[in-house]
Amino acid sequence: QVQLVESGGGLVQPGGSLRLSCEASGGTVSAYVMGWFRQAPGKEREFVGAISGGGDATNYPDDVKGRFTIFRDNAKNTVYLQMNSLKAEDTALYYCAIRETTGWSTDPSWGTDPSWYDYWGQGTQVTVSA
Repeated sequence: QVQLVESGGGLVQPGGSLRLSCEASGGTVSAYVMGWFRQAPGKEREFVGAISGGGDATNYPDDVKGRFTIFRDNAKNTVYLQMNSLKAEDTALYYCAIRETTGWSTDPSWGTDPSWYDYWGQGTQVTVSA
């Protein structure tokens, strides 16, 4: 069974940067779609971005586009979320997830539904505050 472990969260000032990592184990995950989500207290889980198995395609929602970047190192079975220009509203518990598919679509809704994913990590807390 695939296991995902996130790390890299913490406290950062507005305008700062953080890089989250998601290390996968328990299977060959390098070819599969990986996603990042976040959930703030009292809110639904929110899509942050997704990346194709080969790492050559990504999808982001408008509120993080240009600030967040997802990339992966398949040799290390690790996906990263680089977050720049952080805002207070980015404060949340951040999760990575995997969908065991090698496909990809340019449809803007691709990978945005949390119920589409097969496995999830436990989350890492990001707090943006002065």
